[in-house]
Amino acid sequence: MYSTTLLFHPHTQALSFSSGKDVHADFQSLNADINSPSASYILKLANRLYGENTANFLPKFLAATQKYYKADMKAVDFIGAAEACRAEINGWVEQQTENKIKDLLKSGTVTPMTRLALVNAIYFKGNWMNRFDKANTKEMPFKLNQNESKPVQMMYQMKKLPYNFIDEHGLQILELPYVDEELSMFILLPEEAADGSDPLLKLEKELTQEKLDDWIKRENMDVHSEVLVHLPRFKLEEDYELNEPLSKLGMTDVFCSAKADLSGMNGEGGLFLSTVAHKAFVEVNEEGTEAAAATAGMVSFCMLREEHFTADHPFLFFIRHNKTKSILFLGRLSSPQ
Repeated sequence: MYSTTLLFHPHTQALSFSSGKDVHADFQSLNADINSPSASYILKLANRLYGENTANFLPKFLAATQKYYKADMKAVDFIGAAEACRAEINGWVEQQTENKIKDLLKSGTVTPMTRLALVNAIYFKGNWMNRFDKANTKEMPFKLNQNESKPVQMMYQMKKLPYNFIDEHGLQILELPYVDEELSMFILLPEEAADGSDPLLKLEKELTQEKLDDWIKRENMDVHSEVLVHLPRFKLEEDYELNEPLSKLGMTDVFCSAKADLSGMNGEGGLFLSTVAHKAFVEVNEEGTEAAAATAGMVSFCMLREEHFTADHPFLFFIRHNKTKSILFLGRLSSPQ
């Protein structure tokens, strides 16, 4: 699961704000699809606004956030009780993520100058369609790089699972479906580099949405071979300040008090984005995934192939909602905990 908070501070120049309606409507539709009450997994997506109680926000803005994002506004006293507001926001995030995301906002991130906090939290828990037998889990080395390794609890199973090998990238891809196949975890495992370079870094530079879509199409994957899977149990917890990465993606004006254009929120301008805080938690074990996530093959008369998928070195993984093809979680495992 993960949680993200955007903190807005005021400035003196009045500016205007525009929005993309299609983006909002698409998110509304996605939210409805992935939060289906009949789903075989637990997925809670929650959004909330915390606004300074002396500030004015446009009814149109508040109505839109409620309609498209199910985000209500909570009036708080940022000016007089910034630290108490920070504690309240952190408490709400902790509750929404089943106590997995704690202290999202660090001390000093909420100040008397804060006027609005937009908070997003998502919690996911899903069980594998093919669970790993705990009796088969044993200690094995996980290679951090060419010179270092660490012991991990390595899970094992042999099943017919969707598998692909991309020869030109030296890349193995495995799909691990969750119950009912509404969601799947995909693991991208590059071959270890003989020259000591980082194969994950190379993969990340070469990876595009078009390539990924093609590689993981079910019709492009082998679904008939037995796959011998070794996958470490792992737990990841990371927190980030996303200002710099977002700026590198071209989102610069919103962080600048002289250029930000957010008057669509209050009708007056004077707001800019001060901080984007993000924290994520993912745990993978024999039962399935907690993240803050058997189809029989056709009978063949030829000799069955066996593929070996041994995730004993760094890999990328992501969890996808299969109906919408939306990636809900994306991560890099370099050192299992």
